Amino acid sequence: MTTPPNSRPSYATPLAGHPPQTQIMTDRAVFTEAYAVIPKGVMRDIVTSFLPHWHGTRAWVLARPMTGFAETFAQLIVEIAPGGGADQPEPDAGAQGVLFVVGGTVTVHLDGVAHELGLGGYAYLPPGCGWTIANHGDAPATLHWVRKRYVPVAGIAQPEAFFTSDAAVAPTPMPGTDGRWATTRFVEPTDLRHDMHVNIVTFEPGACIPFAETHVMEHGLFVLEGKAVYRLNRDWVEVEAGDFMWLRAFCPQACYAGGPGRFRYLLYKDVNRHMALEL
Repeated sequence: MTTPPNSRPSYATPLAGHPPQTQIMTDRAVFTEAYAVIPKGVMRDIVTSFLPHWHGTRAWVLARPMTGFAETFAQLIVEIAPGGGADQPEPDAGAQGVLFVVGGTVTVHLDGVAHELGLGGYAYLPPGCGWTIANHGDAPATLHWVRKRYVPVAGIAQPEAFFTSDAAVAPTPMPGTDGRWATTRFVEPTDLRHDMHVNIVTFEPGACIPFAETHVMEHGLFVLEGKAVYRLNRDWVEVEAGDFMWLRAFCPQACYAGGPGRFRYLLYKDVNRHMALEL
């Protein structure tokens, strides 16, 4: 059955460092026309980026809009050293963001209020809200930052900021699965103010997606915990905690959770908007 929502979570973070010169270079990294896999073994120091107006911070860029890759979103793993952070974190006034903390603690200031986000902490930040972030602790803090340009709709209000956590939201079981496949939904699916969802999907050992999902949503999936065999387009790919997958719209997808523990991933998808009729 699904693990209770208040149980202590465990989340993968980048390996960092560099492998020894004796290690063979063959890995599971793959980039195709329909999907990409960035395994944990390639998230090393040499591939980090530094961001303007962020200090004491480095980032692993997992996805960015570009031809033949992610089209609707950017996703970064951000590591903030003690005393680090940003007073101008978001350069795009039209961009919304989700923060999800996988290590340490950060403080997000918004409208004069300080919100402390510890392990599993989650923040939704609407466009133009002027948030700031800092690590006031004595250890590095690591978080996912998912960014998407907000698509406004006439007559529908822009969503408000909110702060919550993985532990505070009860997973919603998928029908007919006895709770072995469940989704932690931080936003109600019918709330049309939101044009993206960043949720957590949980599979108990041996549970599966029993058909090849083929749909309009683009996906970014970061494996937080466990391992699985994933069907991506025409291929079966093994993935484990610390791996990232990008799935193009309409890429067939299914999976089996491999055990011995549960399999969990942070999932991005674009939702609730009409399809643009020109590129």
